[in-house]
Amino acid sequence: MDTLIVGAGFAGATTARLLAEAGERVLVIDKRPHIAGNAHDRRDAAGLLVHSYGPHIFHTNSEKVFAFLSRFTAWRPYEHRVLAVPDARTGRAYPMPINRTTINRLYGLNLDAAGTADFLERVREPRSTIRTSEDVVLNSVGRDLCEKFFRGYTRKQWGLDLSELAGGVAARIPTRTNDDDRYFTDRFQAMPAEGYTRLFERLLDHPGITVQTATAYEEVGTQIDRRRTVFSGPIDAYYGHRYGRLPYRSLRFEHEHLARCEQYQPVGTVNYPNDHAYTRITEFKHLTGESHHGTSIVREYPTTEGEPYYPIPNSANEALFKRYQALADVETEVFFIGRLAQYRYYNMDQVVAAAMALAERLSPNHCPRSQDAAAALA
Repeated sequence: MDTLIVGAGFAGATTARLLAEAGERVLVIDKRPHIAGNAHDRRDAAGLLVHSYGPHIFHTNSEKVFAFLSRFTAWRPYEHRVLAVPDARTGRAYPMPINRTTINRLYGLNLDAAGTADFLERVREPRSTIRTSEDVVLNSVGRDLCEKFFRGYTRKQWGLDLSELAGGVAARIPTRTNDDDRYFTDRFQAMPAEGYTRLFERLLDHPGITVQTATAYEEVGTQIDRRRTVFSGPIDAYYGHRYGRLPYRSLRFEHEHLARCEQYQPVGTVNYPNDHAYTRITEFKHLTGESHHGTSIVREYPTTEGEPYYPIPNSANEALFKRYQALADVETEVFFIGRLAQYRYYNMDQVVAAAMALAERLSPNHCPRSQDAAAALA
């Protein structure tokens, strides 16, 4: 065996496919009983395609990533839209990210794009130094919009106040002065036409790849003869939590099929920043385009315990991660990739891009060039 890959999500499966195409023999293991990692989808009891671990919306500006995945799936064009209900007593919903419609509807105004920009300039609380997510939000939209849409959601999602979370988290959410209500504006926005699990089945369908699910690395890692390991699980777990556990945020999912409801909500996801124990509800028919006399939804409840889903970005956690990264840096035949292994809040396309780069570097056909040689060929 050339390479053992731990994890059958986007990081592991992409690396496996490209190494196998380069002539390697690859074994992919995953402790879960299925492939596709957190992107796994399935048919529920009503026959609707649902995402087991919450909504996964594919979007990217990378033509290279999109072209690679397009080898394994056809696509259904889909632009995700999100509404937020800051006060469940009124039930009024507003576009998220905040845009001109949000502000006009919330405050009873009739601003054009320039007027919206002026409004935001008046209400924002300028920050000369941006360190935390609170700095990002107050600097962008001010106190009232922060309290209505961001602070409560952040507290539920991360178990931290905005002031305790790195600025990059809130910076992922733009503010717009026009009426664009798409959650993402990437060049490529689409959903796998037959679902993510089918995409992964094709991705891993290669004679050079063997897949073993329900197989934990801790149980078999020392028994498998291989030249190298690619690890996409939590980096602190790989090192036996030598310096203590890295904090990760988990989720509990409450799936429900509504047999007598053809459409539950007007968009794919509705956020509840200030009410309820859950953060959001997703209705899958919006994502998949399927027709059915009923509909299937999922509520997401953030938790401290459970499967790790999100690294928690702040300075203390980053310092702890750096200690584990120092151990990884001296490894010669172990490579760490993905959200949990690199302790980064990556999107799916970023994970695929990183895995493509790693596979190219590890490929037996890869020949690193010196800077002089590269310059000569440029």
